[in-house]
Amino acid sequence: MYLVVTRSFPPEVGGMQSLMWGLTTHISKNFMVKVFADHHNNQKEHDQNVSFSIERIGGLKIFRKYRKAYLVNEYIKKNKNIKGIIADHWKSLELIKTDKKKICLIHSKEINHKKGSMLNGRVLKVLNNVDCVVSNSHYTKDLAINCGVSSEKITVINPGVEEPRDLDEKSLTEAESLLKEKKPRLITVSRYDKRKNHEKIIMALRNLKQIYPNIIYISVGYGEEEENIKKLVDELDLNNHVLFLKDISTDLKNALISKSNVFVMPSIIHKKSVEGFGIAFVEAGQYGIPSIGGKDGGAADAIDDGKTGIICDGNNLDEIYYSINKLLERNLYLELGKNAKSFVKKFEWNKIIEEYKKILL
Repeated sequence: MYLVVTRSFPPEVGGMQSLMWGLTTHISKNFMVKVFADHHNNQKEHDQNVSFSIERIGGLKIFRKYRKAYLVNEYIKKNKNIKGIIADHWKSLELIKTDKKKICLIHSKEINHKKGSMLNGRVLKVLNNVDCVVSNSHYTKDLAINCGVSSEKITVINPGVEEPRDLDEKSLTEAESLLKEKKPRLITVSRYDKRKNHEKIIMALRNLKQIYPNIIYISVGYGEEEENIKKLVDELDLNNHVLFLKDISTDLKNALISKSNVFVMPSIIHKKSVEGFGIAFVEAGQYGIPSIGGKDGGAADAIDDGKTGIICDGNNLDEIYYSINKLLERNLYLELGKNAKSFVKKFEWNKIIEEYKKILL
């Protein structure tokens, strides 16, 4: 049996939640699994439909990790058939006392603390005492090594995705209705935060509309920067060229991606926050859509530069503009999109789980 100790798990929504759900679901096809996860208001309906055991821990967040660690430690004492523990975050392992195999996933910003700082010391105390550190990208592996994590402990396993969902006619029709025959079509699906770099996409759009007067940029998401981004669109008189959407169905989101020409997310480093991988690039590729990603972070694992999309300097507005225009002119996005659809098959969970089995067996 393997224990999965996580702070991020469905029905809560997010990239980490999707990763831990996919990993746990596919591990459970090969091993007995028990999950220790945080309480969620909708957990009852969700948890009764899964094939593995989930124990939820509630209470004030400040005390939750102590209670969770206590329950995990007690469970280990009482059960002799546990092979190991898989954790989503170094903090999930910090208070676990066991000599069982320990595997910790790392993603980027949660380990990106100044070398020699108190937080860096806590990170190293955990990660240098586990059996395996699973990094989501080569970028995150290098970041971890620079922070002081032993390179021998690190294995790069990219996040997995499920096979693409079939697109239903209703969602495709709704997508076309929203887009109103505008072309070319750019799309971003992400939170609105500084790291995602929506501002520079919009600034590039101002110049792109001179070449493509019917261009549209679809921005799907929510977050603290939403109002600032909408204000910029208004200031640049781009309201007829930007479509803001949030709280839409997964089917409509996928339909909008499939109806677009280029997925654009040239992420940058903002303070300690950095794009560790970029599962959104993979999801776009599943529908034959090439991506533009930033050079700062792990996008290079998800985008084969020049073949399935373009890696550019997200801090350089000219590079973003040039990269988008390069894919649009002469319809280069068609060739790179076809390449992307083949390339991203390697990220499907049925292949990714084989890499995990090498460290679990």
